[in-house]
Parts: sequence; C-alpha cells; structure tokens
Amino acid sequence: MTRDYPSLHIFLLLLVCFNSLTVFGISGDSKMSASWGKGLSQNDLMEKDTVLVVDNDDNVIGSASKKESHVFSKEQPHGILHRAFSIFIFDESDGRLLLHQRSADKITFPNVWTNTCCSHPLHGMTPNEVDSPSDVKDGSVMGIKHAAVRKLVQELGIDAKDFIPQMKFLTRLHYWAADTITHGPSSPWGEHEVDYVLFLVVPSKDAITIRPNPEEIQAVKWVSADELEGMLKDKTCLFSPWFRIIYERFMKNAWWKDLKTTMSTDKYVDVDTIHQFDPPSEHLGGGGMARPLFAAFDASKKQGAYGKIKTHSESKLSQLMRLDEVFAAVTLLYVSPLKSNLGGEFIKNTFNSDDLAFCDEILVKVSRSFAAVIRQLPEVMLVDVLVFYLILRALDTIEDDTSAFDSHATKVRILKEFYKALDDPNWTMTGVGEGDERRLLEEFPKCQRIFQQLQPEARDVIKDITKRMADGMADFVAKDMGQGTEDMEQYNLYCHYVAGLVGEGLSRLFSASGLEHKSFGEEKHLSNQMGLFLQKTNIIRDYLEDYVDKRAWWPQTVWKKYSASGDLGYFANQADGEARKKALMCLNELVTDALELVPDCLAYLSKLECAEIFRFCAIPQVMAIATLDKCFANPDVFTGVVKIRKGLSCRLILQTNTIAEVHSIFSRFARSVRSKALTQQHLGANDPSFERTIASCDKITALTKDAASLQAQRQMIRLSSTVALLGASLLVKGSAGLFGKNRSMVSTGLALAGGILYWYGPWTVNSNLLSAHVLKARKQLG
Repeated sequence: MTRDYPSLHIFLLLLVCFNSLTVFGISGDSKMSASWGKGLSQNDLMEKDTVLVVDNDDNVIGSASKKESHVFSKEQPHGILHRAFSIFIFDESDGRLLLHQRSADKITFPNVWTNTCCSHPLHGMTPNEVDSPSDVKDGSVMGIKHAAVRKLVQELGIDAKDFIPQMKFLTRLHYWAADTITHGPSSPWGEHEVDYVLFLVVPSKDAITIRPNPEEIQAVKWVSADELEGMLKDKTCLFSPWFRIIYERFMKNAWWKDLKTTMSTDKYVDVDTIHQFDPPSEHLGGGGMARPLFAAFDASKKQGAYGKIKTHSESKLSQLMRLDEVFAAVTLLYVSPLKSNLGGEFIKNTFNSDDLAFCDEILVKVSRSFAAVIRQLPEVMLVDVLVFYLILRALDTIEDDTSAFDSHATKVRILKEFYKALDDPNWTMTGVGEGDERRLLEEFPKCQRIFQQLQPEARDVIKDITKRMADGMADFVAKDMGQGTEDMEQYNLYCHYVAGLVGEGLSRLFSASGLEHKSFGEEKHLSNQMGLFLQKTNIIRDYLEDYVDKRAWWPQTVWKKYSASGDLGYFANQADGEARKKALMCLNELVTDALELVPDCLAYLSKLECAEIFRFCAIPQVMAIATLDKCFANPDVFTGVVKIRKGLSCRLILQTNTIAEVHSIFSRFARSVRSKALTQQHLGANDPSFERTIASCDKITALTKDAASLQAQRQMIRLSSTVALLGASLLVKGSAGLFGKNRSMVSTGLALAGGILYWYGPWTVNSNLLSAHVLKARKQLG
C-alpha cells in the first residue's frame, strides 16, 4: 500500500533548494561585505570563512572552511583546491605598484611581501562572490571583484567599490605551495588555488586612502619596476610564491611593462586558459610530503607543457622482471659507469675551476643522463662540447618561453642578438625560463668565460652555429604553430635549424680537435640527417605536450589527411574509435618518415674513428630508434608522454661501443617495428604507409644483417657458457656434505651471478674475470 507524504516532499524539496543555493553562493546565513571580518582574529577567520572548493577546471563543486582547505596533511598532501584572487593596484601618474607585507600574525605565509591584496571569494556573501563559467567567459567576474572590494576595505582600509568598473580581469593560474619557509619542511599549511588576477590603475596615490589593518598587514610600499627588482634580489626580503609566479611569468616583460595596453585593450586577457604551476623546490613538501602535481619531475626545473599531461610508465614489477635491464642499470650505476674525463690535467690547467664547476653542475641539471655521455669525451674536446651544449640550451630556453616577452618583435631581436652574448662578459637575462634553465641564463657569464678559454677554431664554430640556429628560430617565432608546420618542407627546415645545425657543429668540432679526419668537418649532409633523425623522434613522441603548449610541429600536409575535424587535437580524443584509428595511421606515417633517415645515420657513425666520439654520437641514435619502436602504433602517444624504460636505456648505453653493436640494436628495433606493422595489417588496419614502413625496416635490416648475425652467434656462445657455469655450480653445491653447506651456497651464488652477468651483461664481465670468480670459489671450498 503506497502512502503520500506531502509534508515530507516539501521538506526534501526545501532541503535540496537550500543546498543548491549554498553551492552557488546564496545561503540563509549570508553576510554583508561591509561588516565582514570586524572583531575577528586570524583564527576566527580561518574557522568561519567558507571558501569555494573547485575542480581542476574551476567549476565550483562545494565548500570548505579556510582552515580545512589550507591544511597540508597525509590525507590531503596539497590541501583542497579552492578559488582565490590577487589584485594589483598601480598609480597611473608614475606607474608604481602598491605592495604589502603580510602581518606576522598571519597563519599562512606571514611576513612575506606580495601584491596589493590577495584572498578568497566566499560562499554566503552579499553581494554574491560566486562566479559562473559564463562570468569567466565574458570576463565580468563580478563575484571576484566584490570579494576584492571586501578585502581591500578589511585589510587596507581602501574603499574601492567605485573602482569596480576599472578593475580588469586578465587570467587565472592554478598553483600550489607548502608554507615550508615559515613552518619548516613538514609544514601543516599551504596554498592550493585557482587564482584570478585583477589589475586596477588609479589616477594617483591620492585617489585612495590607505589605513592598514595591523592584524593583516605590517607594511605597505609603492614600488617601481626597478625597485621591485632590487627587493627580489635581497635575500632578506621574502616574497609570496604566487606573487613571484605572476610577476616573473606575466607582469615583468608584458603586463606591467606595457601597462597602458594591458588596461586599454584585451591583448593580454586570457579567459580560456588556467595556467598551471608547481612551486619552486623550496615550497615542495609539507605535512603530506607533497610532490609536483603538474610534472613527472620537479616542474620548477623544466618549462613548457610538462605537467599538463601524464607520463606513461610501466609498473615497477614489470621493470624488475626484465633481469637483463636490471643488471644493466646496476652495472652502469655501480660496476662500470661511464668514465668522466673532466678531472684530467689538461682541463685543470686550461679552464677556470670555479666557472667550470658551475658549467658541470648546471649541465647535470638541464641535461640529466646526457651529461655522463659528454663527460666521457676526450679531454681535448670535452669542454668544447659541454659549453656548446649549454649555450644552445640557453638559446633553446629563450625560444621555448612563450610568455616572458612583450611582443614577437622583442623575442626575435633577443634571439638574433644572442650570439653577441658569447663576447659580452656582462650579458645575462632574468625572468626567462624556469628553474635550472632560468638559472643558466641568469649566471650565463660563467659559461661565457669558459667559452672565451676555448681554442679560436672551436669558438668560431660555436658562434657560427649559435647565430644560424637563432636566426632559424626567429623565423618561426611569428608563425602560428598551434596546428603544426605547414608542410614537410617546413617540418624539415625547423628540424634543420634546431638539430641539423647541431650535427654540423659537432662534426666541425670533432674535426678541429684532431680526433677525427679534417674532411669530417665538411660532412654536412650526413650531419644534418643525423640531427633530423633525433629531432623528428622527439617531435613524434611529444605530440600532446607540444599541442597543449600551442607550439606543435607535426606537418599539416600529413596529419590533415587523417583528422576528421581539421584540428591537430582530433587525435587526442582516444575514446572515439575512428579518431583512435586515424591517429595511429598518422603516427605511423611520421615514424616511417623518421626511419627513412636511418641509413644516413649509420653511414655517419661508420665514419667515426675515435671510440669516445663514436659512443657520444651513437648513444642518442640508439635511444631514438628504441623510442620510435615504442611509439609505433602506440595510442599512448596521444594521451601522455611515452618514454622507453630506464633499464632499457642503461642496457643500450652499455651495448653501444662498436658499429657492430649499434647495427645489431638498429636491426632489433627495425624488426620489432616491422612485426608491429604486419600485426596491424593482419588485424585489418589498412595503414596507408604500410608498404613504406616495411620497405624502410627491410632496408635497415639488410644494412645491419652481418652485425645482427654475429651478435646472434655471440649470444649462443654466452648461453653455452652460462649453462656450463650453472652445471659447475650444481656440482659445487653437491659437495655440500664434504665442504659445508654455507660455503657451497656462497660459491654457487658466485657462479650463478657470474653466469647471469655474463649472459645479460657481456660488456662488464669477460671470461678471465669470470674464471677468477670461479677459482676463488673453489679455493674457499679447500
């Protein structure tokens, strides 16, 4: 029997409506902005204020107390993401910015200097402080502006309600930071906000009255851009992490520098993007030991689109199951690491030790594993290549930064003049790049001094390549690269500028060192092809990173054949079966285009005579062919970053000593790509580039056939040796009753480990060394 409960229905309906109104900023406990905060302590405000909890797309999804949202704990290592605002007030008469220093009584980030006013819009306020997506889209954000007016009165005594029409919303940033400077590495507090940035220009300082609330503010100051730079360099002057991000990334070279344009046009307005930033390294950690949110590694050390997409990686168990790669990693780290020649007498007696120490330190930070490959070069040219790398890395940092310059013209001018920095001991650049790349530019004079200590011929090569590369980069600055290069010609030209020229420069340095034949410096075609192979591999792998960063390089004449929407982002929709199918077709065509460069790469390597130079050139090449194999027919390319396993990288490094070993590696991965192509075809993929792929792989396997056959024979010998060693170890173990169980197990372990190392790592254990271990074990048994 059903019953009707009208009163219950009405109650539930009212309850739903009440909850809905609360979420959208209207509640029965609404507070007038004018009277808000009076008589309340910092602790009271932390308990009573109700902030707007949002998702990563800045949709309001609930509420939390200010205290709860700012707690950094094991349960919520990054706190709770909520909405915030930062307003910057400028004096039109002299362009100065009003800063304030937070009170020592503030619970989060006390004593730091920051912008004019920064806080949070709240639920339940009158006027309403909750903005909808449409409010953001049209740039009105009246909720944020009402919150700014409320806090300007409460913190600074500034009555700004009449200035609301002049307040300009510029953009949003999603950032977080643990308050480790104040509360230590296990700080229980931090910020995690989608921050709305507002600018306001008043006619003069006299247009506003400032009466700081000592509970909130301990000092205020109007500063010029130069004065602010001085404060930022003062180690005793602390600044909030959000202010540093906004100033360095947006204001310094654009919004403030071009304040009239900022306020009178929409040139710098971006209502669509939520810019994402991990904090500087000193603000990582906190009570939940928070790590970077937006990067697979510390985002403070890498600029660009890292962190906006995920990194695909295999499970630790999967990696540990590959014993050959595990042994390779152990060998490279502990048993037989690449030898560093940086401490040689020639280098010590030629270069300034302090400047060289900086170059070596920064090399490790901006190049990671490649630093070891550079260090193993012969002394007479090691520093040449090291400094060449750092100079081009500095240039690349300038090219990559999409927000540090006020116009394309400014960026083009800086790029084209960068080569002059090599002769200017005082040249430096601040506010460009992030983390270690930024530091490289800021402390560039140390690199410049080392550059000046190189031989004249090496300096001429490096300066020439730097100038030509910068000119090429400048040609692409003003182009709209959001949808990739126009065609294959432009694709190849870009790769030539940023990588082919590097190959040419290295060949000329090899020749100048006397370690390679003089004619090698004229080998421009093969040098260029080698550079293109590496650069195209990176571009293929970085599809999603580049697309998200709005600077893509996939050629339109290729991808538009497969994109149903006419947009490069079409392929990222992997939930759509047709898009997934077309994405793989496009990917495979580009991988095949790169594979067609392999014969020239192998021809280049075959000409090298110096073992260390050969290894230096060959290691990136084998990494590239392994990466292309990983990318081929792999839908993960369209949903994140695809990288080869670290253990595989170690194995490849250790197996890249001779041209025969390199041929064997190329043969292996070419056969793998061929197998994948055949499998796809059998499954009905009908890949348009199938025949080109097969032909390219067949050509590689034909070129490397002899080396692959020799390696197969060696593997059979190793297998036989391993079987023999295992048999010997079993015989030793069988004598446990005569010689003692423990000794037998020790000798068995030695023999077994030696056999496995010999099988999986022939580059580290030769037969003599293995025999020595076996003899030692026998002696232990008496």
